[in-house]
Amino acid sequence: MNTSQSMEAAGAKNKDYSDPPPAPLVNAGELGKWSLYRAVIAEFVATLLFVYVTLATVVGHKRQSDSQPCGGVGVLGIAWSFGGMIFVLVYCTAGISGGHINPAVTFGLLLARKVSLVRAVLYVVAQCLGAICGSGLVRAFHGAHWYLRYGGGANELSAGYSKGAGLAAEIVGTFVLVYTVFSATDPKRKVRDTHVPVLAPLPIGFAVFMVHLATIPVTGTGINPARSLGPAVVYNQRKPWEDQWIFWVGPLIGAAAAMIYHQLVLRAGAAKAFASFRNNNHI
Repeated sequence: MNTSQSMEAAGAKNKDYSDPPPAPLVNAGELGKWSLYRAVIAEFVATLLFVYVTLATVVGHKRQSDSQPCGGVGVLGIAWSFGGMIFVLVYCTAGISGGHINPAVTFGLLLARKVSLVRAVLYVVAQCLGAICGSGLVRAFHGAHWYLRYGGGANELSAGYSKGAGLAAEIVGTFVLVYTVFSATDPKRKVRDTHVPVLAPLPIGFAVFMVHLATIPVTGTGINPARSLGPAVVYNQRKPWEDQWIFWVGPLIGAAAAMIYHQLVLRAGAAKAFASFRNNNHI
């Protein structure tokens, strides 16, 4: 064993934390387990509740603003609605499904081998169906007239912004969110920072809140393909469908970039791969 291998073995022995083994890319055995379907149901219900509360806040704000001077919760209240609901729902579902509630988060975790392909596909389907149902509830409670008049909370590129600006805003916003997810759930951080009494859902919720403050004027803030798809289906107008690609391509790129940055740079994955390459090739 050379010096590099000896140091690596010593470092592994002295670690005060342990990373979970990579999830298999394809694990058909999961399909026979109730725990998978329980998690899928949890993702469906959580996304339904998330979309219902947040879109109801958006539509309700616009109705109040029309009927009362200075009425409604404002942009700050809308941002709090999104961030607060993510905090609540991630806290409630993290122990069951991991609390993804977002296809971009699921995609990032799939790339990092934190979930299997089978689980990721079922999660995304459940999230999209939950978002559609949540949007349907908002339309039912507010009525079709008011829902359509105030845009149904559907994401679309705001006037005065280019498609490139909208795409970039979604990439950066999702990067912030997924980077926070990786950091808040990092086994190494959880062990080293046990003296800091912070729940993982709290920084994740704050990340969503802060990104909404920055991105609402540009795209209304997607950073969650399911949240953008649900109202687009129920609202079913031309503009949200024309811009829908922005709210899928942007978040998926942002999630992939966050995974690469956290896993390869911050967690030294690239350094380990390079060291392994050097050892195998006797460089």
